[in-house]
Amino acid sequence: MTQSRDLVLVPGLMCDEAVWEPLYPHLPAGVACQVVDHGDADHLTVMAQRLLEAAPARFALAGHSMGARVALEVMRLAPQRVERLALLDTGYAPLAAGAAGEAEKAKRQALLEKARAQGMRAMAAEWAQGMVHPDRLQDEALMEAILGMCERKTADQFAAQIRALLARPDGSEVLQSLQALGVPTLIACGRQDAWAPVAQHEAMHRLAPGAVLAFVEDAGHMAPMERPAETAAVINRWLAQPA
Repeated sequence: MTQSRDLVLVPGLMCDEAVWEPLYPHLPAGVACQVVDHGDADHLTVMAQRLLEAAPARFALAGHSMGARVALEVMRLAPQRVERLALLDTGYAPLAAGAAGEAEKAKRQALLEKARAQGMRAMAAEWAQGMVHPDRLQDEALMEAILGMCERKTADQFAAQIRALLARPDGSEVLQSLQALGVPTLIACGRQDAWAPVAQHEAMHRLAPGAVLAFVEDAGHMAPMERPAETAAVINRWLAQPA
């Protein structure tokens, strides 16, 4: 990293430091990682504000899934604080209008009801099925890490984060601003991410053509946990870009 050695890492829905920990052995020596905890926040802007309150004066910022949407809100609020930006396995569009948006609401509500009725682990066992590359579903250590991560959260926290996601803003303008800001930006995802697919990241790249677009092969939505060395290699190239 050419300037700040501080790297703020933002986990996504029902995730915590376990998403990022597999990368640590593969990151450059001297990089200080700080993982955000969203607590009980139920709005992406509130999550971004809390991040800014706890973060160093200047920092590199990487978000995964919902965490990348939080990172976009940080760029909306305080772009001068961010030295470089990485958006992993994510999206930028608001909740769709009409039937598509209602279907998303219903799907998320069904998972929340399962979490309340059967517990967070039972919910996570269903949710995780579409979160990883199909070949990784038999990886017991990986799946246990994902289930354990979700189990550390509560149904109330899940409900709060669902509210935040359903009220998500359109990130198009923030993406379009990045090139003029001169912030080295990475847009990346697992090649087999079924939740936030390649085409979605290609659309983000069209809005931010100065960004680097990269894919982690043989990985789904949880690319940092599924393929940590390969994801770290993408991150390290981003960290080495001149600011």
